[in-house]
Amino acid sequence: MAVTIRKVVEGDNILLSRIIKDVFEEYGAPKCGTVYSDPTTEKLFELFQVPSSILWVAVNEGDVVGCCGIYPTAGLEDGCAELVKYYLSDKARGKGIGKALLEKSLQSAKELGYRKLYLECLPNFTTAIAIYTNLGFVTVNERMGNSGHSSCNVWMIKDL
Repeated sequence: MAVTIRKVVEGDNILLSRIIKDVFEEYGAPKCGTVYSDPTTEKLFELFQVPSSILWVAVNEGDVVGCCGIYPTAGLEDGCAELVKYYLSDKARGKGIGKALLEKSLQSAKELGYRKLYLECLPNFTTAIAIYTNLGFVTVNERMGNSGHSSCNVWMIKDL
């Protein structure tokens, strides 16, 4: 398996947007109030030019198959960032690609000086929630930060 993990480039925008939207459609997840309808989903390269952010992209045999990143979401406490945009195409699942993306993102968060990682998810994504739990994320009772994704109602945090 020839998998490469690299930083997002401008040419990834359309491909990543399609992967994200395909996952939402596959799982019947809400489109409003989520990353699905967020206009920044169409311009991830531009979004991740923000200082102290990074988006990793998985490429498998020449095809972009997923992403995962770290973002300094407004409203989070000092030293805390958000784990964001963790999505894999259906053909990339079960091959360790998602795990590699998550590990790279967690390492990047530490290198960027973050002490905590927060995430927002939907109950539709049971596999992702199980992965987060196995990595030491714990559920919190209320939203943190101002992601703008009002439909997300699973909130988790992890000390790094």
